[in-house]
Amino acid sequence: MHNPVVGVSACQRQIEGHGCHMVVNKYVTALRQSAEVEVVLLPALSEGLNPAILARLDGLCLTGSYSNVEPRHFGQAPWPGDCRYDPARDGSALSLVHEARRLQLPLLGICRGLQEMNVAYGGSLRQPLQELPGLLDHREPAADDMDEHYRPAHGIRLNPDGLLARLTGEPAFEVNSLHQQGIDRLGQGLLAEALAPDGLIEAISDPAQPFALGVQWHPEWRSDEHPLYRAIFTAFGAACARHRQRILA
Repeated sequence: MHNPVVGVSACQRQIEGHGCHMVVNKYVTALRQSAEVEVVLLPALSEGLNPAILARLDGLCLTGSYSNVEPRHFGQAPWPGDCRYDPARDGSALSLVHEARRLQLPLLGICRGLQEMNVAYGGSLRQPLQELPGLLDHREPAADDMDEHYRPAHGIRLNPDGLLARLTGEPAFEVNSLHQQGIDRLGQGLLAEALAPDGLIEAISDPAQPFALGVQWHPEWRSDEHPLYRAIFTAFGAACARHRQRILA
């Protein structure tokens, strides 16, 4: 197998009465087609995964999810209201970030994945964004059509000194928005890569790593049709290929 191999974080869901580990197809498709990597699914286990697994991989992708990171992981009490949690996903994902950081493994976090990165780096989150003064409603529109769910929802301005600005050469983009958690305190060592019009941090990176990027939007949706989304997956795939070459050298 010549392509890099990337581990993709799964969620736990009940499907037809059974507990299942699952990853939505769009992440696998975008990684294979836009990043040109092979994919293996990593189960969601409360106790975390054996860290030796990541040593066999060339990259890690933390996917989005309908669930939210439990506030206990950043020292807060549970929030009231409509908050889905997935403790098994938390257990796996947070431990995976720590190990990927130790191994300097290329890391891409998407939506919940960005939030997991921030928490693993010692940061915190806030929710529900739509109830906080001065913030936009960052949730997806109420529509059955998936293209409507993932349509551009607001602009972002890129940090001119950040990774995304270097990858695209552009100062701003329009992105989709499907979340109700967001970054509050930025994790130690992380750089804010992009801001929404309300000031919410929409992307982060770790400049000390070969490639560690988290984005709050969903670049996996029609990834080849949006220049920013395509650039993210292309750069991640290239970083995974470089990692593979270093390991094999």
